[in-house]
Amino acid sequence: MSNSELATSYAALILADDDVEVTPDKLQTLIKAANIDDVESIWTTLFAKALEGKNVKDMLMSIGSGGGAAAAPTVGAGGGATDTAPEEVKEEKKEEEKEESDEDMGFGLFD
Repeated sequence: MSNSELATSYAALILADDDVEVTPDKLQTLIKAANIDDVESIWTTLFAKALEGKNVKDMLMSIGSGGGAAAAPTVGAGGGATDTAPEEVKEEKKEEEKEESDEDMGFGLFD
């Protein structure tokens, strides 16, 4: 990440922390107050447009709660949860195979 991007990122975080709307002008003001002269105005415009209408604090707080990982199966007394899981997967595969088969209809794509 370049110095311009870092300076703009930090300026946006400062504005968000103070509950101030993130605009290109306010970003430039903070950057100039920090004596960073080599930041082009395109960076402040890009960051302001990217953060427009978004709550930066909420975005930062929700980073760790992505929800992309699958839940681990719970094992009860006797391991009942692990016995049923493979059967469900097998049933789903059988249903998918039936849906994908076009041979039953008697015609193909290029007939």
